[in-house]
Amino acid sequence: MALLQIAEPGLSAAPHEHRLAVGIDLGTTNSLVATVRNGISTVLNDIEGCALLPSVVRYAPDGSVQVGYAAQAVQSDDPQNTIVSVKRFMGRSLKDVGEVGNLPYRFVDAPSTGSGQAPGMLQLRTVAGAKSPVEVSAEILKVLRERAELSLGGELVGAVITVPAYFDDAQRQATKDAARLAGLNVLRLLNEPTAAAIAYGLDNAAEGVYAVFDLGGGTFDISILRLSKGVFEVLATNGDSALGGDDFDRRIYCWILENGGVSALSAHDTRLLLTNARSAKEQLTEYPQTQITAVLGGGDLVDMTLKREVFYEMTQNLVARTLQATRRALRDAKLKVEDIKGVVMVGGSTRMPQVQHAVGEFFGQAPLNNLDPDKVVALGAAIQANVLAGNRTADDWLLLDVIPLSLGIETMGGLVEKIIPRNSTIPSARAQEFTTYKDGQTAMSIHVVQGERELVSDCRSLAKFELRGIPAMVAGSARIRVTFQVDADGLLSVSAREMASGTEASIVVKPSYGLSDEEITRMLQDSARHARDDMVARALRELQTEAAQLLDAVENALQEDGDALLDEIAQARIRGSMDALRAVLQEEDQQAIKRAVEALNSASTEFAQLRMDKSVKHALAGHKLSELED
Repeated sequence: MALLQIAEPGLSAAPHEHRLAVGIDLGTTNSLVATVRNGISTVLNDIEGCALLPSVVRYAPDGSVQVGYAAQAVQSDDPQNTIVSVKRFMGRSLKDVGEVGNLPYRFVDAPSTGSGQAPGMLQLRTVAGAKSPVEVSAEILKVLRERAELSLGGELVGAVITVPAYFDDAQRQATKDAARLAGLNVLRLLNEPTAAAIAYGLDNAAEGVYAVFDLGGGTFDISILRLSKGVFEVLATNGDSALGGDDFDRRIYCWILENGGVSALSAHDTRLLLTNARSAKEQLTEYPQTQITAVLGGGDLVDMTLKREVFYEMTQNLVARTLQATRRALRDAKLKVEDIKGVVMVGGSTRMPQVQHAVGEFFGQAPLNNLDPDKVVALGAAIQANVLAGNRTADDWLLLDVIPLSLGIETMGGLVEKIIPRNSTIPSARAQEFTTYKDGQTAMSIHVVQGERELVSDCRSLAKFELRGIPAMVAGSARIRVTFQVDADGLLSVSAREMASGTEASIVVKPSYGLSDEEITRMLQDSARHARDDMVARALRELQTEAAQLLDAVENALQEDGDALLDEIAQARIRGSMDALRAVLQEEDQQAIKRAVEALNSASTEFAQLRMDKSVKHALAGHKLSELED
């Protein structure tokens, strides 16, 4: 049975009408734009016949902006005004960029976006003023939009733009902002591995479980997908948002510095050697050794021979990091290596022989390379754009993508209650009910977090907002429903509603742009490494929260009825147990806290019974037996 095709609202095409939509691969090293023509996905070339657009932008002294090959040609001559690999700075603050000392740019750290918020996204100082990565990326997207409109002969209705599966909320939002700045209507942000699977699935009629191994210029993603009769279901995704071809280049750059006797580099020299390092990496894909020659600004000559074996050795741990993420993805998908029917290679960095060899050895089969790894993502994005624009295609299909990290809120004791677990299919909406902690509580702070650990302190804070106007009730009586909604782009909105009064508050999570590059990968690694510790920590926090609630309840009861129902000795015994519990409450000894809780419960049992008798007498006062029988 064929699946129904559903277009974006208002984009359903009239009969015989073809709406112009494109897929864009906004890459770290190169970018591309593709579209569907006569039912076939194809990459659009520039007027020179080139499909790839180098992701390089230069701000010239005369006020002009150069993008692509023209900018790439002068990157060593004007390194501070020529921005390379800007994708690695998207949604990042200055403290997140670990390689600042090895880069020729003049960075500007943006101020915080608000009280208690992380720093804003960094900027790069150029002759045209300070430019954010969003503005630089918009220049690249603008050229691709103009190329598409010139090639297709009309205005675009929209574009699907691909992002690494492990891009977080800040990076995704920054990508959408760049597209808007470039005059593009974003139909969807699509994960790069998923886009590649779409291209492979439709072009090759593939069925079964596939791994998409995507090593680009700046990021690495691994996705496990099941392809079946037009349904593309992402089972699990993993990766490293700070691992790509640039890191292999940097290893060569560092090798040159260590073995070439080079020191005190200018910005020009740094860019020159990084450019030579990239060229050497590409040469070693084809040849067993390569010559690195450069004349530095001070007249020093760099003339070195780099052999393939040395390059393999210095990058061995980078390749190992890709396989670590691959193991985690398989574990999340509950699959074994032998369950994988094929491994799709995506991204120019997968051309490196050591990567091909390592992947083939890990999966026990030769990787699939029959589609150009530089173009496959853009081709898949174009197919998705064609569907979302409302154009009819010969194949009906359904895409089921996932969210990479769990989303939840903070509960008492600094614990995380996960509402949407990672690898949930998106778009997704889930709700959960919570209640108040204190008697008479009329407001609740909602703290939205992302991550896999049990404690808020080990996860990433996304947003905070307050629900006010809760009717004053006894603790635990209010019902607050918190709803999480993740749209098809992986962006989150959260709402909270008190069910009795209808009081509601909500927030669209548009995070500040400060987040460390390693944080997402570290979250998953830590969640596996500290799983047992987290369980113990969660149990301790829950016990501490329960003990604190007991102390509050007994204290309130003593203030209300202590003098009326108890003599001084009984009150002193209860307060002694309370002091003993307070003394151990902040310690890490669960057994000591449990014993103190049990002692307080035992000491206050008679008091609780007396209060119950008093309540019953109060309820019966003034009533005749016949009234109660009636």
